[in-house]
Amino acid sequence: MQSTRQHILEILRSRGQATVEDIVTDLQRRRGAITAVTVRHHLLRLQEEDLITSPELRRRSTPGRPRHVYALTEKAQDTFHNNYQRLAASLLQQLQKTLPPAGVNVILEGVADQFADELILPSPLLANGAMSERLTLVVEYLNQQGYDARWEATDGGYTLHTANCPYHQIARETVALCEMDMHLIARLLDIVPRRVAHMAQGDTSCAYFIPQFSE
Repeated sequence: MQSTRQHILEILRSRGQATVEDIVTDLQRRRGAITAVTVRHHLLRLQEEDLITSPELRRRSTPGRPRHVYALTEKAQDTFHNNYQRLAASLLQQLQKTLPPAGVNVILEGVADQFADELILPSPLLANGAMSERLTLVVEYLNQQGYDARWEATDGGYTLHTANCPYHQIARETVALCEMDMHLIARLLDIVPRRVAHMAQGDTSCAYFIPQFSE
């Protein structure tokens, strides 16, 4: 990210809310001269990337015109360093040390069920033979979670591809998360697919075959 915009995000994280004038003052302390026009340009770019909120009017406690204030969005938090991967990996390691494999699987399947419950899918889709419609909704959801998913019609059914593992650094240490993904996809599709490609085994993507039923 452009360094000035990163500085603006850091200022907003520190202040909570800030006006253009606040940001100009802080940036001048950090990096020297900068104009309000330049700051507004960067704020516009950050808004387009959904990293800061639309400006809101803040009333002044002293006489003068109200001023617009900006704040970070939830998405902006991901631009800062975090320790989520290490925490998740450590939690999984402790689960595997404490519980038998079946117990770990029960917990991860519960996590997958919780994820699946976020997406409300019309239950009659399968009965009406509209798996393609369901796959489109599922792919949209998976892409929001970072899976880089797509589907295609293949002989005898459909194949769902996921080209990215959102937690690949952890998944390299255990197959339990791969089984969690299988459970998630089965829940979302309302049918247990057959895995036909697996990144953990050197394939370029994970792929799941869904047989087509007669309508």
